[in-house]
Amino acid sequence: MQNTIIEVLERRMGYKKASQSFNIPQSTLEDRIKKVRNGTTSVEEASKKGLGRYKPVFSAAQEDELVSDILQMESRLFGFNLSDLQILAYELAIRNNITHNFNNDKKMAGKCWLYSFLSRHPNLRLRIPEATSIGRAIVFNQAAVGKFFTLLTQVYHQYKFPPDRIWNVDETGITTVPSKQSRLISMREKRQIGTLVSAERGTLVTAEICMSTSGSYMPTILIFPRKLPNAQLLDHTPPGTLAEFHPSGWIQTDIFVKCFKKFVAFTHPTAENPVLLLLHGHATHIKSLELINLVRENNTDYNRSTYHSWPP
Repeated sequence: MQNTIIEVLERRMGYKKASQSFNIPQSTLEDRIKKVRNGTTSVEEASKKGLGRYKPVFSAAQEDELVSDILQMESRLFGFNLSDLQILAYELAIRNNITHNFNNDKKMAGKCWLYSFLSRHPNLRLRIPEATSIGRAIVFNQAAVGKFFTLLTQVYHQYKFPPDRIWNVDETGITTVPSKQSRLISMREKRQIGTLVSAERGTLVTAEICMSTSGSYMPTILIFPRKLPNAQLLDHTPPGTLAEFHPSGWIQTDIFVKCFKKFVAFTHPTAENPVLLLLHGHATHIKSLELINLVRENNTDYNRSTYHSWPP
């Protein structure tokens, strides 16, 4: 098919002669050459044999880019499971306005696409998703820690990062309600006493904290467990503190992308003066196509840290 299309495009044959010479229906040849001339597809893509009504969602180049992103994340100790890959494929289709039959409610590709993709790329190893607690426990072992420091050493010697260009980011839960009650004075004979407690007892606010090895801090980002913004929640906070809002109170993918954009604005990474960002171990919100592209575009390298499991 490819040779036939080239013959017609280079005007060495007409549609009728090419159809008869290569035994290809003339209407099929005309349709495919029309797409090439309109610039909607390449000769290579137009030459591929279709399987009935089935059309691949991504081109070969787009799938290669997807494979490259997966392997790059894995090399930074952020392995993808099957669900991560399905979500990444959906993001790729949406960002490039590609027609797809993925699940818009779940915002992920289907299993048929997933297994077809894996069969087309046998160099990718199938991964079984792990629970968060198990994943954190596995991270802290001699092999994982050794791999992290090997990778860190390679990146450090490659870019020669000074202390003010090496940053670490982690999240922690903060509560303004005391978890432990102070002792109260009462009658000796009284066996039980009561006290009023806040209705918000047990509600956590997530703090995203980022600091460099030189001791510099980026303004803290607080994620409050609510839908609507409320500027009063930042009263009496340290200067520059930023606020995000989500019903769960935990950091989400879109919030982390906002945090990364603020990090870029704060550190100003360039090709001559890049930044290394160390991320904590459990970071499912980091496996985002938008974030991967932002990291690539903003001269930032990133590694997965295992420090949360180290003994004091």
